[in-house]
Formats: sequence, structure tokens, C-alpha cells
Amino acid sequence: MADMKTISEIIGEISPYYKKKAKPEAVHFIDHDTSSETVEAIYFFILDLMNDFGLKVEKLVDNFSSTPGSQHFSETGIKASRLQDEAIKMMGSVNTVLRSILNIVYDLKDFQIRLKHYDSLKSKNPNEKEAAILALKQIWMDKVDMTKGNSSIKAMAFGQAGFQTLIDAFLVVKDEKDVDKLDLNDRVKRILKPRIFEFNIWLEKSEAELTRRFEIEKNYLKSQVSSLKLYSRWVKPYLKAAHQLEMKESGKEPSLVNMFNTIRLELTLLGKSKMDPQKLALSGDLPRDFHKMKIKRDFYSCILVEFVVRAIPRQGVFVGKSQMSFKAYALSEDELKKLDEEIEKSDIGDVLALIEGSTTESLEQLKSDIDYFLKQPDIKNEKPKDESNPFMALIGGYSKKEEKKTEEKPKETIIKPDAWVDQYIRKYTAESAAKTAFSLFDVYKKVHGMASYT
Repeated sequence: MADMKTISEIIGEISPYYKKKAKPEAVHFIDHDTSSETVEAIYFFILDLMNDFGLKVEKLVDNFSSTPGSQHFSETGIKASRLQDEAIKMMGSVNTVLRSILNIVYDLKDFQIRLKHYDSLKSKNPNEKEAAILALKQIWMDKVDMTKGNSSIKAMAFGQAGFQTLIDAFLVVKDEKDVDKLDLNDRVKRILKPRIFEFNIWLEKSEAELTRRFEIEKNYLKSQVSSLKLYSRWVKPYLKAAHQLEMKESGKEPSLVNMFNTIRLELTLLGKSKMDPQKLALSGDLPRDFHKMKIKRDFYSCILVEFVVRAIPRQGVFVGKSQMSFKAYALSEDELKKLDEEIEKSDIGDVLALIEGSTTESLEQLKSDIDYFLKQPDIKNEKPKDESNPFMALIGGYSKKEEKKTEEKPKETIIKPDAWVDQYIRKYTAESAAKTAFSLFDVYKKVHGMASYT
């Protein structure tokens, strides 16, 4: 989260209301410097207190920096290295399976083209039927007959005198009887007859064999996609945990001296409580008419608690100085959505980008091909028994209705100005948030009995 804006600054930019107001509804600060109480105890006291006040709490920021000379730096580095090693091994398996899927898809496409030639043989259109038989003869010469080496049709036609007409004759005749009708010398006829006989046998048997291989490859594709889903599920926790153990660059932070045994933590909690205009109208906090109105926008009383901790590791716990701020906001639902979007763009959410880039984005390029083959009925035109695609669970699709939808990028949230109704609700929400922020601050101050200022 180096060089990143604070959550307070982001709110001030995305919310037209707070951009104009230029400050929260209320701000309270506490400095807690003690060697008898751990940082963990302070953090969980605040977290439990917010829950007791009926707030739904989310952790938005969790960063740390430790000095190179500290024991914490060494221990964290060892843990991170182990997680990275495991992640690299699993990513190797992911890449291996991904290459296998790519090869299977290409094979299936090739098989499908070949099978279309066999379908065209049954066509009532003579031109289409003739084109199909010529294509299959070319395939037979290239794939089957060429294994004979110098005695293959093409090798003899191009390399031996007297056989220049062998390829054209092979493409023209349909069976052994047609060979005798051609104006060819006996040497060519003696070569041509067994080759036509072999081709017709291959033509009869190859369609069934190719169809069987096509179905086997489809089943293998489904197996490999399931394996890919499994490997991806395994690797994600390692990637995420390794990222979480990465330290924030300390830069010129004066509290971190290379040879001191010191750690600096940055934590941000957001607690929110949804306002109910109908109940507020019945209780008299809002105009009575609000009880009958249909409110389009939801508003939340929000408390932002930011911690900056300078601590010393002692026997597995941290003790030191904690600086806490309690800030009150009245935010609409679309402002909260916009806040989430901005967090995703920032370094707070880059672990998600890391995971997606490692296991998902490359798969999106193959999604249409994989879906096509796994959803496709078999060659006998039977309906597939299982229309679910295990690949879909990895990239976020789950139902038929979702498959029909065209994939679109998520639309960016646009925050609309407050209507007159919204202004009433936001005003009450702001007052409620300010009271809650002060209550949290006041309870903490009284329980711990320390110097504080607002």
C-alpha cells in the first residue's frame, strides 16, 4: 500500500457530499502508549466494541513494516519463502494442465473438421459430396499412405518415371472397377487398384474410429478442466497468504531504524449501520410523510477507525504505542460501492489481481472453446447427460441463464447528487454517525483512563 491514499482521502474524493464538506462529521483521536497492554488487546477491544454498537465491521487495510534487524523480519521472511515455494510448485502444475487443455482443444477442432467431411459424404448435393471425398483422399494420402515411404502414391508420382498420373487417377476413381475404365498403363492400374481398395476400407472404418477418439478427447478435456479447477483452488490460498506476508516499504519512516527490533502496523476498520427511514419517520426523527414514501437510496451510518501502531515484538505479542482515530461518515449505498471499487484498484486489492492473473485471465481466452465442446451434444445427436461445465465455477459462471448473457465488464458506479429526500436522510444519518463515533471514543477513553483529545 505504498504511496496509497488513505481511506479518508478516498471518501473525500468519491463522495460529492464530502468533497464539498471537506471533512468527516466528527473526528476523535486517541494515543495509547503502554507496555502493560498488548496491541492485540487494544485492536480486539475496539472490534468487539464496534460489534456491540450494532455495526457491521469490515477490515479495509492491514499493512505492516518491520526493521531488517528485527527477529520479526527474519521469521516473516522464512514463512513467506515457504508459501512462495509451495505456490510456485502448484503454479507449475496449473501451467502443465493448461497446456494440456490447449492441445486437447486444438485436437478436437481438427477432429471436428475431419468429421464434417464424413457428414458431407451423406449430402444430397453432388458438389459437396465430391469435395468431401477429394478432401478425405488427400488426408489418406498424407496421413496413411505416406507411411509406406517410397512406395506411397505421392512418392511414386513425384519420384519415379511412369507414375506421374497416379495421383490424378487416384482422385478420380471411386472403386476398383473404375480403374479398368481409365486409359492408363497396366503398371499404374496394378498400383492403383489395391490403393483404392485400402482407401475404401479406411473410409469405412475411420469415421467410427475418429468419432470414438473425438468422444474420448471430450471426456479427457472435462477431466483436465476439473483438475485445473482443483489445482487453482489449492494454489489461491498460498498466493494470498504469501502476498499478505509481504511487507510495506518503510521509505523514510523515522520510527523504523534498521537495527531496532521494531514493527509498524497500519489497520483500518469500517463499521456501518443501515438507516431505516420508515422506522425513523414513525419515531419522529424524520418527517411523518417519510413513512409512506418509497425511498430509492439506502444510507449508512459509517465509523472509520484507523490504527497506526509502533510496536516491539515480545514473546509472540506486540506492545508499544497505538494511535487511533474515530471518524464519522454518512454514506449512501452507491458511495460504499464506489469505495469498494477504488480499494480494488489500489494496492489494497492487488492480491485479487495477482490471483486472477495467475489462474483465471489466461483461461478466459479458452473459455468459449471449452464451453463449446463440453456443452456440445455427442456425435449421435443425443443430449448431454451433464450440461455443467466445471470450468465455469473457476471463472464465475453457474447457470444456463448466465451462459446466454454476453460477458461484459462490470460497470463503474456513478454517484448521483442527493435529492431533497436524500438530504433529509443523510442529515439524520450524519448526526447518528457522529454520536456513535463519540460514544466509541468515550467508552474506550473511560475504560482505559488515558489522555485523549478530539
